Amino acid sequence: MAAPSSQARTIAIVAYLTMIGALISITMNLEPRYEFSRFHTRQAFGLHLGFLGFALFLSQWFNPYAWMALYLCYFVLWIYGFVGAIQGHKKPVPLVGPYFQRWFLFIK
Repeated sequence: MAAPSSQARTIAIVAYLTMIGALISITMNLEPRYEFSRFHTRQAFGLHLGFLGFALFLSQWFNPYAWMALYLCYFVLWIYGFVGAIQGHKKPVPLVGPYFQRWFLFIK
């Protein structure tokens, strides 16, 4: 497998920089389209969306241990995906990565 271009890698890295970064990377990948950046944009979008969804849920039920678990899981999965984008690897984040690839097919 050939290494991804520097532009594809940049788009993938931007995707991991907050939800806004994921939305920006969706538009950056419209033309030309890179499979590598599309993969990581789906991963990052799913991570950010999942974090925000669970945070909204937890905001109604304050338990400090649940918040710590949420932040720990998010941080570990985020680091895994971010490092993969930097290194040029297309490995889905553990547990939820394959689902993100199926659920977010609208990201092209």
